[in-house]
Amino acid sequence: MSKIKKILIAFFTALLVYSLASLGRSYLQDYAENQQIKELAEIRYKENDKDEVVEATSSYIPNVVLPEFQKLYKQNSDIVGWLKIDGTRIDYPIMQNQQDPKYYLNHGFDKEKNKNGLPFLDEHSHIDDSNILLIHGHHMKSGAMFADLVKYKKESYYKEHTTIQFTTLYEQEEYEIVAVILSKVYNKTDDVFKYYQIEQIETPTEFDSYIQNIQQLALYNTGVTAQYGDKLIILSTCEYSNENSRLAVVARKRN
Repeated sequence: MSKIKKILIAFFTALLVYSLASLGRSYLQDYAENQQIKELAEIRYKENDKDEVVEATSSYIPNVVLPEFQKLYKQNSDIVGWLKIDGTRIDYPIMQNQQDPKYYLNHGFDKEKNKNGLPFLDEHSHIDDSNILLIHGHHMKSGAMFADLVKYKKESYYKEHTTIQFTTLYEQEEYEIVAVILSKVYNKTDDVFKYYQIEQIETPTEFDSYIQNIQQLALYNTGVTAQYGDKLIILSTCEYSNENSRLAVVARKRN
């Protein structure tokens, strides 16, 4: 065997070993993340400490924390609620760090670095006084976080998953989907509708305009609309068909 062949064999062998090791690390990290989320869910659903009153300390969360969140809130006071869509992998705590709005892009519930991050509430949304709650989450290739949202591009999938459960620290809420849209993150100077600019929506006219723009971007008609006074939840994630593309699921709170 020639020297060149030996070098090539050694190179590709090393490359294969490195690739397998990388896949192994990724798998183990995803597994550990899934286990951590399961443990958090178990803590929540056990509903321990029912007799103990815990008051949230954040200026945005003045209410008494529900029993199901008391242990989780003690572990990490950045938790603001829990999001669940039946029949999907979306069953996660929702976070908000007041000092660093994008902290949970790459941190887990234990505040350790984590590529999956956790879904988090936009800096312009506050669970106690905002009528529009914008929640960001990664679209992971493993299927974790908000990856299942992309399935909403098919109307048939929407018809099987029409509602969203979002429980804040102090109230259980259910939302019905108004629209599923495809958009993108634009340049600041682009004069175009930006669904994520929720801080600009205050008056009835601005709200109506926002909903009209959402409906124009809708992939299909859900038969549900919203009007001023309704509370909205917007789930936003990456969509990889185009550069900076985003998919968002817009839903209104059921009365």
